[in-house]
Amino acid sequence: MPAADTPARRHGKALYDALRGRRTIRPLIEQDPSLTIDDAYAISLDFLSRRLQDGEKVVGKKIGVTSKAVQDMLGVHQPDFGFLTDWMHVEGDIDIDAKALIAPRAEAEIAFILKSSLNGPGVTAADVMAATESIAPCFEIVDSRIDDWKIAIVDTVADNASCGVYVVGKERLDPAGLDLPNLHVAVTKNGEPLSEGYGHAVQGDPAQAVAWLANTLGAHGVTLDAGDVILSGSLVPLAPAAKGDRFEMTLSNASGPLGTCVASFV
Repeated sequence: MPAADTPARRHGKALYDALRGRRTIRPLIEQDPSLTIDDAYAISLDFLSRRLQDGEKVVGKKIGVTSKAVQDMLGVHQPDFGFLTDWMHVEGDIDIDAKALIAPRAEAEIAFILKSSLNGPGVTAADVMAATESIAPCFEIVDSRIDDWKIAIVDTVADNASCGVYVVGKERLDPAGLDLPNLHVAVTKNGEPLSEGYGHAVQGDPAQAVAWLANTLGAHGVTLDAGDVILSGSLVPLAPAAKGDRFEMTLSNASGPLGTCVASFV
């Protein structure tokens, strides 16, 4: 088979064209039922390479589908990972049109900012804590280039773990003195209570989720690097977002609020 016609290149180009054209495509697993998880990660890397050729730069990684609430909602029952680029980072309002979002959904997470690299296999939660400079409240805005969010694990893996954009709150918290599994998040939408959850929603401990990511990425020859932003997975169910919506999350522990993050859609 010619190199230009491998499944990775063919489906990677289709996803890239869908992103740039702000449209969806038929689920990949329907188009090609023989696709495996390894195939999906190869597609993801091809998809990413096309974005890097446009000038985007990798600034972090993300874990997806870590909590039972999200797994049940999407019908996908194992975690996945994707890449964060500088183009995906939003500091202010989220311009749905400028970021070519199709069917965005907001999820509240804990972001890890690394001070040293992590290279699996063999990475533990303790290693993650030692490598983390700070944590921060954040919103990941997930989106799908697959028709109507009809995703199987192969589809979301190939589609950069269904990532759209992300927003990180201003607070930077030292994780050393924090009980990450018992950190609490409360989310409002347009001023009304929406959802709440705890750190243990993601594989029992957000640091353990990041360790899983480091070990899984290590099998693909990819590292978590110093300076990377790592999104550790949603603590709450995904919530649909549209122009005019404003989401706010507050991260707290038993002593009180620790930080906030706002995602406003324009």
